[in-house]
Amino acid sequence: MMILVTVITYFIYRFAKKAYAKWSMPFFHPLLLAPILLIALILLVHVSANQYLADSKWLTHMLGPATVAFAVPIYKNLPIVKKYLGTIIISITSGTLVAIFSTFGLSKLFHLKYDFITSILPRSITTPIAVEVSKEIGGLPTLTTVFVILTGVIGGVVGPIVIKSLSIQTPIAKGLALGMGAHGAGTNKALEFGEQEATFSSLAMIFAAWITLLWGALLIPPLMNIHHFF
Repeated sequence: MMILVTVITYFIYRFAKKAYAKWSMPFFHPLLLAPILLIALILLVHVSANQYLADSKWLTHMLGPATVAFAVPIYKNLPIVKKYLGTIIISITSGTLVAIFSTFGLSKLFHLKYDFITSILPRSITTPIAVEVSKEIGGLPTLTTVFVILTGVIGGVVGPIVIKSLSIQTPIAKGLALGMGAHGAGTNKALEFGEQEATFSSLAMIFAAWITLLWGALLIPPLMNIHHFF
């Protein structure tokens, strides 16, 4: 069953990629279309979500090595990375703070429950680390994964539009914006701009994950105490 589920998931994703390459419409983004098709399929054949997750869990485990692979373009552009290291750290630290506080503020505005808030606070970092942060702060990893994907898809679609409308030209600015705003999906989009953009996007995604891990221990618990207080 595990092999069958893996093969089906792979071919559905490949179909979604081909559809997106042909029509380039936001709805056909692989990270959006593939899950929709998978949900429809498991409903059709009456397979529970828990069973599907159990049979496809090794695909999720591969996200870790895939994230590590982003180190290759970073190493190739190491001199440029060293030159702009201060800018990178300041930009990504600011980005993670904006992501956390904006998510918390919107959650309060819509009166979301505690476990829902803790599940979506790490939405702006790559899935493997977002899941771990979610577990650490008492969130629901499955819900976290959904919002990470939504953040990536929306950021991957909206990011290039924002870059174009603001006339952002430098590779470092494009890459950092896409990596911070849309993590893995943003990095994939950055590849369409160029190798340097992809490098800085990878850096943004990695630094954002590290910094958010720190915030998960230092910043998020006080925010949740504020949530309880109000």
